[in-house]
Amino acid sequence: MENKNPIQVADRLFLVLETLAETGPAALADLCRHLELNKSTVHRLLSSLIYMGYVKQDAETGKYALSFKLLTLSNKLMSHMDILETVRPFLKKLSEETGETVHFVQLDGLDAVYIYKEESYQNSIRMVSKVGSRIPLYCSGVGKAMAADMPETQIKEIWDNSQIQKLTPHTMIHYTQFFEKIKEVQQKGYALDDEENELGVRCIAVSIPDFKGRPKYAFSISAPVARMSDRRIEELSQIVLHIKKEIVAAMR
Repeated sequence: MENKNPIQVADRLFLVLETLAETGPAALADLCRHLELNKSTVHRLLSSLIYMGYVKQDAETGKYALSFKLLTLSNKLMSHMDILETVRPFLKKLSEETGETVHFVQLDGLDAVYIYKEESYQNSIRMVSKVGSRIPLYCSGVGKAMAADMPETQIKEIWDNSQIQKLTPHTMIHYTQFFEKIKEVQQKGYALDDEENELGVRCIAVSIPDFKGRPKYAFSISAPVARMSDRRIEELSQIVLHIKKEIVAAMR
């Protein structure tokens, strides 16, 4: 093969890639039939894609297939995807619908980091949290929401490496009690922070997986206990679970 790119027709090149993505490994004759192009044209297209590293040819069968270079490109694209661009409209809608402050966090080691906050101006009492601040996983709703999607070994590892402190009278400091709560989260689909991190504040939270399905993000509704009765929590649970479903669908 010549050490140069033999063709520059972008639309046909992408058509070959899309066809191979649908068919899987294919012989030259099969590709000609799918593409409705003559043999010499398809061969030049394939030669170009092999040159660029997007297609490979099996030495034994002679069939052509996509290489892992496309997967590498896809992974790079997804890693740079601005998650906030996706979730922001949903979180704004959630805050407007509930009249409460909504937080969005990202997992970072033993903590969750606030990366977005949608402040509600419908109520006079404001949440003091700030974007960029951190909150431990073991005593937060967002932390428990993400932990519930992790294997038990990872949950235990996070607990063992966290500096467990009784921040309020409601903070859980025993792993058995904490893990029981995690199992409740797994059953219900959402997590609560019952004044475990800050007295006077209750939160309801759900996790959002990254594009590989790993627990990496979560969002929560936070409000003073006076506005977060058990009945209100039950109402909000249906709303946050619905918003989660919409966000996950939008990320696909």
